[in-house]
Amino acid sequence: MPSTPRLPVLMLLATLTLGACQTAIEPPPPPPPPMPEAAPPPPPSCPRYVFHEEGRASWYGRTHHGRKTASGVLFDMNAPSAAHRRLALGTLIRVTNLDNGRSIELVINDRGPYVRGRILDLSQAAARRLGFEDLGTTTVRIELVESC
Repeated sequence: MPSTPRLPVLMLLATLTLGACQTAIEPPPPPPPPMPEAAPPPPPSCPRYVFHEEGRASWYGRTHHGRKTASGVLFDMNAPSAAHRRLALGTLIRVTNLDNGRSIELVINDRGPYVRGRILDLSQAAARRLGFEDLGTTTVRIELVESC
């Protein structure tokens, strides 16, 4: 009987046996898809009105034309401007004539009115745009405009 090398046969058998018992290594699962980031809240609609006051308004013109206002600029009765007792100089406001619905945006550049029962003095040009130049006074709503 011819002799067969036992060692190579045994090694072959051991390799086949161990290979059959081995489990396949699976790659790790892919990471989960990233969570969508929360959308930032939409910006407030521009402009926003964050203060309001209602009352009587009047206009002033010729007697103050060319004089310095509380803000230091010269008053021009032909340019839209407004005077308020408390709002900061330079504040942008929206004034609406409640009798006819017309409105205008103005900058507070002076102090006043100094007549009891009134909340706002406007230039003659602003009164014209709001449609109460001939009346002298009207009822208005003042809204502070907050820019975005």
